[in-house]
Amino acid sequence: MITIGGLFGRDDERRRLGLLLGNARNGRGGSLLITGEPGIGKTALLEASTTGATGLSMLRLDGFESEMTLPYAAIQRLTIPLSEHLPALSERQLQAIEVASGIAEGPPPDRFLVGLGVLGLLAAAAVKTPVVCAVDDAHLLDQESLDVMAFVARRIAVEPVAMLFAARDEETVAARMGGVPELALGGLDQESATALLSRSLAAPIDPASAAAIARATGGNPLALIDLADGLSAQELGGLGLGNDPIPVGRRLEAHYVRRVRQAGDEVQQWVLLAAADTTGNIDFITSAARAMGLGEDVLDQAEAAGLVELRETVRFRHPLVRSAVYNAASGAERRRAHRALAGAADRLGMVELEAWHSAKATLGADAHVADRLEHAADLAARRGGFASRASILTRAAELTPPGSVKDSRLVGAAEAALAVGAAQIAHELLERVDADPADRVDRGRMIVVRCALGTFTVDPAVLPIAAAELVRAADDFHGLDTEREQRALLKAFESCANTDRLMQGISPYDLGLRIEAVSKSDGGLDATILAGFGSLILKPYADAVPHARAAFDAILELPDREIMHMGTAIASLGTFLWDAAGRRTGLARAAAAARDAGALQVLDALMWMTSLSELTGGTVRRAEEAIEQVREVRLAMGYDAENVINAALMAWAGSPRNVVLAIADGANAVGFGGVGASAIAAVGLRDVAEGNYRDAYDRLKPLVQEPFLHVTPTQYPDFVEAAVRSGHAHLAQQYVDLLVGRAEANDSLWCRGVAERTRALVSEDSAAEPYFVAAIQTLEQTVAEIDLGRAHLLYGEWLRRMRRRREAGEQLQVALQHFDHSGAQIFVPRTRAELDAVGAKPVARSGPGTSDLTSQELTVARLAAVGHTNPGIAANLFISANTVDYHLRKVFQKLGISSRRQLADKLKAADD
Repeated sequence: MITIGGLFGRDDERRRLGLLLGNARNGRGGSLLITGEPGIGKTALLEASTTGATGLSMLRLDGFESEMTLPYAAIQRLTIPLSEHLPALSERQLQAIEVASGIAEGPPPDRFLVGLGVLGLLAAAAVKTPVVCAVDDAHLLDQESLDVMAFVARRIAVEPVAMLFAARDEETVAARMGGVPELALGGLDQESATALLSRSLAAPIDPASAAAIARATGGNPLALIDLADGLSAQELGGLGLGNDPIPVGRRLEAHYVRRVRQAGDEVQQWVLLAAADTTGNIDFITSAARAMGLGEDVLDQAEAAGLVELRETVRFRHPLVRSAVYNAASGAERRRAHRALAGAADRLGMVELEAWHSAKATLGADAHVADRLEHAADLAARRGGFASRASILTRAAELTPPGSVKDSRLVGAAEAALAVGAAQIAHELLERVDADPADRVDRGRMIVVRCALGTFTVDPAVLPIAAAELVRAADDFHGLDTEREQRALLKAFESCANTDRLMQGISPYDLGLRIEAVSKSDGGLDATILAGFGSLILKPYADAVPHARAAFDAILELPDREIMHMGTAIASLGTFLWDAAGRRTGLARAAAAARDAGALQVLDALMWMTSLSELTGGTVRRAEEAIEQVREVRLAMGYDAENVINAALMAWAGSPRNVVLAIADGANAVGFGGVGASAIAAVGLRDVAEGNYRDAYDRLKPLVQEPFLHVTPTQYPDFVEAAVRSGHAHLAQQYVDLLVGRAEANDSLWCRGVAERTRALVSEDSAAEPYFVAAIQTLEQTVAEIDLGRAHLLYGEWLRRMRRRREAGEQLQVALQHFDHSGAQIFVPRTRAELDAVGAKPVARSGPGTSDLTSQELTVARLAAVGHTNPGIAANLFISANTVDYHLRKVFQKLGISSRRQLADKLKAADD
């Protein structure tokens, strides 16, 4: 077993124990009883809270089952390290301790007198250094020692002593420890339990499977560690998607099985039925029990034995009881239980349950049962139960004879597994399919899943060829499944956008031809969208704009369940059309739909695209807010959020160039050419902002001379500025002409504004001013705040050269305000230097501004300002309501306000 270092989660509990220890340091005594089921982490919490504690003298005491019948055995062990303080006790107390410890003869002492002696010893020891007495497995202490320790714990309020106890939640302990504050320890939270399981395994496990197992074990740490010790990551991954009880480790299993067997044979059979069931439906279980000949009162006996709770449904006292019972039964016993449950389901008209239990009761292939299982899987999918669908279809495939039907079911299970993020399971299922299925549709489906897996796992062998492979899948679907063909081609375009210039196996032109062909031969909304992409790739810009606009508008009209999957399309078409406002609105609506659906993987991708998109035609501030939400989403999914990196944003934020470029190289190495190119372009832009024009020219020239679809034209303005300022004005002119032509075709104010700005740069000084003015007036009507700030900056620089210092100062002040507001700090030093050159000082902000807020604080503030409650904000950001409250208090403090109404006014003023 892998050794686990440290403690996962338990932040609130550790804070409570830390406060108790801190009070002891400050002369205030206290006590705490930590209770919980076996393996829940009582010992780990105790050790983590006391190990390494400074300024305290530590005493540790463990209960042992072998000593439970020896009076005062634990007290004897406790007094040994305190023996130097025995002289501080009164004679009676000393005698009581010595007699109780077996080192002196005398009349048996009253346990409370022994307690007074122990209290005196602890008080004496604490004179020099505060004392912490930590008692583990207190339920195994002999009864006399437990009574003494409880007495002491109730009497230490005025001594610098902390008493900590850890015990199972047993009635005898609770009764004897009455009056001592209790901390009932539950399972680990989802994130911590998933992390513990992942850390305990020698190989990675899908976060989705790990999360399912964490839920099934109730977050019990020992169960999770035992599972990691007994099963491989592959075996655990398979369990994570099923409805079967998760097997627990041998220690907990033995504990619970022993309790069940003590309850009698009929109770064992009934509990096994309940364990094999997944519904908790009392009528359902009772019908099965009756068919097995069990008595009517057996369920009451099971409840009396403390194994289950009977309410509206049957509930096990803990999920581990169910697991232990089910896995301790023999295969024949389990199949008998499932046959009884299948019969009950059939009598009650429960179609899905009947199929599932029939399958569990079946050995070998059974095509009829497999068909019923596939029907049940389809019903699960209709309700969004993709994890259930994956599990059910896998079982259906196991019961299906070799052939195309079996292959189709395995592919379907892989598709469902991938939908819930279980990449490893999806891969393993595909490995069980024939290498080249005879059925073309199944072959195409396999290709689609493999490409999705390659993207999900960042496989450098798959990413560059994914677009070509998806076109191959579309060819397999052609003439057989039009919808799948269209979807495969949409995914091929997405892959093309991701890989950028690194795409292999097909050229953008050939991809465009294939997309255009299907858009002409098949109607429907997808055909309209595909026609837009085909035109984007193939047609001259002016001819492509109407088709791209029709596709963009069609996407924005899609229902929520569909638009949330169109992030790449929205970002690509919006950028192609230079429609920054429409792009922002579309991505925001898609993200809202994903949140409402709980589609965290989709939301992750959407916020990533939002972060990247906002760096062209938006603001750095919004890009930072989006990447912060990516981190929150990944934490919610169980992924490590520390490695969430937008290299382009890092360049804007001032990260070292070599670091950003190294990330770009890494992205290119695995096939994410779009990420690499955006990072290089951002470094080039930073060179422009900092006046390193020759470096910017050299960095941006390869990008603009090898243009890529919709992306490169947004880099023309940066290249024009770099070229003009580095002595290459003649080369800049052709890109100015391209921008002007695009602005005439797309009717975009953003595009027209930057085109006018570039025209000013290539014009003679005597002719430049009208273009600067036109650029500013046009960009003021857009959401492209950084581009507007840059227009003011360039105009201000021109005015300074024209010796119009006062006007220059005015323009530069406005530019500085836009850069501060938008988060474009890379332009601030240059702007301030220009202000110094004209003898003007930056205008101080009138009061606290939103730039003082962190990205998370600003996001919370915006949601609060529009009326969301704390729980609502928490749901949106996948954080706790307490965290929301914490952020809002920080926001109010930083902004100098005291109400949400003031917050709305402050944010409105900041956005104006």
